[in-house]
Amino acid sequence: MGSLGAIGAVAVGGALGSLARHGVNSAVAQIFGRPVPYATAAVNLLGSAAIGVLAGLLASGRLTMAPTARAFVFVGILGGFTTFSSFMLDTLTLAQTGQASLAMSNVLAQTAIGLIAVYAGYYLAVS
Repeated sequence: MGSLGAIGAVAVGGALGSLARHGVNSAVAQIFGRPVPYATAAVNLLGSAAIGVLAGLLASGRLTMAPTARAFVFVGILGGFTTFSSFMLDTLTLAQTGQASLAMSNVLAQTAIGLIAVYAGYYLAVS
């Protein structure tokens, strides 16, 4: 497929990823009673693990994907699902509402655990 195929793949994947994100947001809000910062944390950590697994499978040769399929999954689905910008806004919101220690904990925990998740996913996929 040409570039229009990739654009369509990203659009459809983005819609699916956004719907999945909304589902996670709703579930987390019900579980914890509030979405900030827990829903974004759940999405970022799940997305980090998923992209690690996929990258590892591709790197190990156990998975091959055409360029349009990669655009659909990586840019579309995962791009629609994970939102680092929301992570930043949640952190700012926490800081602005006098919850500076939770804001800093949010940054440190999501960054550290996200790196562990992407590494673990990658390692599991290439092993």
